[in-house]
Amino acid sequence: MKIALIAHDGKKADMVHFLSGFKERLHAADVDLVATGTTGSHIQKAGFEVERLLSGPYGGDAQIAAMAAQKELAMVVFFRDPLDKHPHEPDVQMLMRICDVHNIPLATNPASAELMFKALTQT
Repeated sequence: MKIALIAHDGKKADMVHFLSGFKERLHAADVDLVATGTTGSHIQKAGFEVERLLSGPYGGDAQIAAMAAQKELAMVVFFRDPLDKHPHEPDVQMLMRICDVHNIPLATNPASAELMFKALTQT
């Protein structure tokens, strides 16, 4: 099972903190993590194994959308910062649309991500 992870700059620490609470569960469920570049580097520094793609503004969001369209992902976790402007917002909207079109679960905050992680990693 593969889970994609993305976090806007103001949410990267939240992503690492969130993942830390699920480290054993993710390992036990044999989950592969993939992330956009900068988010992935933060996740790696926290001790997780993660495949890093391009940074979001440089195409990482689009790479994850392509994986979703190919049905390669079990879910996408995108901790968005709704109070800040982002130059790659069209890519973000495209990713969210692709998840909806292909019925890929998408969590945009820790509360929804926690529910989905618990459901996907039940052992």
